[in-house]
Amino acid sequence: MEFSALIRTASREAHTDVGSSSFMTDLLGGRLGVAAYRRYSEQLWFVYRALESPADALAADPVAGPFLRPELARMAELERDLAHLGGPDWRTGLTALPATTAYAARVAECARDWPAGYVAHHYTRYMGDLSGGQYVRDTAEKTWGFDRKGDGVRFYVFESIGNPAAFKREYRALLDALPVDDLEKQRVVEECKRAYALNAGSSRSWPRSSGSAPEAPTRLSALLKAQHQPSLFWAYFRGSSASMTA
Repeated sequence: MEFSALIRTASREAHTDVGSSSFMTDLLGGRLGVAAYRRYSEQLWFVYRALESPADALAADPVAGPFLRPELARMAELERDLAHLGGPDWRTGLTALPATTAYAARVAECARDWPAGYVAHHYTRYMGDLSGGQYVRDTAEKTWGFDRKGDGVRFYVFESIGNPAAFKREYRALLDALPVDDLEKQRVVEECKRAYALNAGSSRSWPRSSGSAPEAPTRLSALLKAQHQPSLFWAYFRGSSASMTA
């Protein structure tokens, strides 16, 4: 089995746990107000700061370096979204929840001490953004009225990636060619599981604040209602089986 397929298979249960938190279920089901989406985006800022700050230091690393594609970088777009959601002073009072702090700290630790572990976190975040993240964008646009691919959802818009399916194939090829031995690959698989667990812990701690919104009548909602059916719920969080195997 190719390493990229092994990662997907081995971490499937952990990945599903991320989306099964009540906060994420309600957020992605369109049942929370835009303030909850803003809080969610604020917590992502801490995680992506940890992911992207070490990019220059890791650029020449033989393990992590090939994955640091500039077209994946999200911080500029995320900060533009946060300015749209919170105004020019959006940084005022910005605070990481304890679970988010733990998540970001682990990403930073791997970036500093273990490049292969950093790859695990890179994979879980960016491939998720390219896949299931597009359903988050679709839901946000329909539920809270953001312009299509505009301010508020730019984090999920990869303007420099013209063919996401081809890009994901290239990314999986990098995983398959990861220059580490089998024991290290198993450690990477375990770190992927840990990344999903940290993400799940963070999502469970996010406050369900500031009102509710009508549930968006999208296929996302239908999938969320079917969360007790693992195959459907997993397909949603992988962005659909077609997108992941393209």
